[in-house]
Amino acid sequence: MTETTVTTQEGPDEAVPQPVTAGTGPGLLHRLRAPRRPRLWFEILLIALSYWTYSLVRNAVPEQRSEALRNADWIWKVEHQLGIAVEESVNHGVNSVTWLIVGMNYYYATLHFVVTLGVLVWLYRSHPGRYAATRLVLFATTGVALVGYYLYPLAPPRLMNGGDFVDTVMVHQTWGSMASGDLKNMSNQYAAMPSMHIGWSLWCGLTIFALASVPWVRVLGLLYPTATLVVIVATANHFWLDAVGGMACLAFGFTVARVWYGALPYTLPKLVPARGGPLPPKKAWAGS
Repeated sequence: MTETTVTTQEGPDEAVPQPVTAGTGPGLLHRLRAPRRPRLWFEILLIALSYWTYSLVRNAVPEQRSEALRNADWIWKVEHQLGIAVEESVNHGVNSVTWLIVGMNYYYATLHFVVTLGVLVWLYRSHPGRYAATRLVLFATTGVALVGYYLYPLAPPRLMNGGDFVDTVMVHQTWGSMASGDLKNMSNQYAAMPSMHIGWSLWCGLTIFALASVPWVRVLGLLYPTATLVVIVATANHFWLDAVGGMACLAFGFTVARVWYGALPYTLPKLVPARGGPLPPKKAWAGS
């Protein structure tokens, strides 16, 4: 019987030949799960369509104002019992420094998208073998967040009844939130739990920390979600517990990717064959 040779990934960067018996191709499930080099046109279309769908579904969820306000009162009461209800103090303290709070308003409005897209582009160019699995984490995280918005409407602190929070966008007339000022009618204001600012920023931070080769860049990766946590609280857009919800959604996203690929995204091969080329054996990417 004749034999052929396929190129497999024995490490994150090296490819070595491994003989296989002709006619024993991988099964359909293996083909679907095997990391492959992403296609640019497909990724652009997928990301655009997915974000449009996410925005459409999120904003189509009934605002349920009265329930959202009751839930906010309950969250605030629980945080007082836990001794972590310091959002109001942080909000007032940062708001007293105009240049700082204005910068945070713009941070809240822009970096959420800019950094996430930047990390996706970096993965696509430098870690194609890990791109699809890491992207799956992000998509699964965002998808389960939509369930949270539907099942648990929550008003942000700045909209609480009887609260003394400052809506920093309104006060400083900056474009810092899709749910404040002139843009409030374009977004569901009562979709605060879970916080995808935390879910996405932590996804970015962990990805950078795990895969970047420059030490100071890895440190920045960890600082990014930390700074985001301060921003979402200082601008009165989220409670601390909203951030916990975002972390839980991210944990779900990693679980989905782990189950599908049989390995955590960051442990998959860095380089993979182009589409149409031979598949790597399962042991090269599923940790078996």
